[in-house]
Amino acid sequence: MSDLQAFHEIMSDGRAMAFWSTPPHVDETQTQEWLAAMVGIQPSDGEDFVIEHEGLTIGKAGFYRFPEIGFILHPICWGRGLATEALSAVIVRAFVQHKLPAIEADVDPRNTAALGLLTRLGVHEIGRQAAAWQVGGEWCDSVYLRLTADRWNRSSLPHPGVS
Repeated sequence: MSDLQAFHEIMSDGRAMAFWSTPPHVDETQTQEWLAAMVGIQPSDGEDFVIEHEGLTIGKAGFYRFPEIGFILHPICWGRGLATEALSAVIVRAFVQHKLPAIEADVDPRNTAALGLLTRLGVHEIGRQAAAWQVGGEWCDSVYLRLTADRWNRSSLPHPGVS
């Protein structure tokens, strides 16, 4: 299966896309355009990484635009610690390689799994906004979260690859 096919399987899945910033993709052309935008990010603007597990493409994690972190994972891989592993590495890169002063996230408050994951990684809520996004004709709220480099450096959170 190609990355395009794998990502289309994810991006067309209503469960994976339930809290995404767009409705599920209806054809591979949408996914191809999304993938091209992800791959075409200028290094100074952001970076996204394909998440692979057992040789299969199962999602992505990274920064479409610095400093906002984002991720999506195929639902068959939920609850196995794979997103935690991927985001931990992305956070290390943000602070160690890119020297970002902070990372941020914008999460639909109904996405309790993502909020829990980010909280476990030290990202904390800094605000909320009602009707922040319109996705497929539905207004969605946002929870804004942040983790500063200082807070991350002082934390007991894993710092993989940092000695």
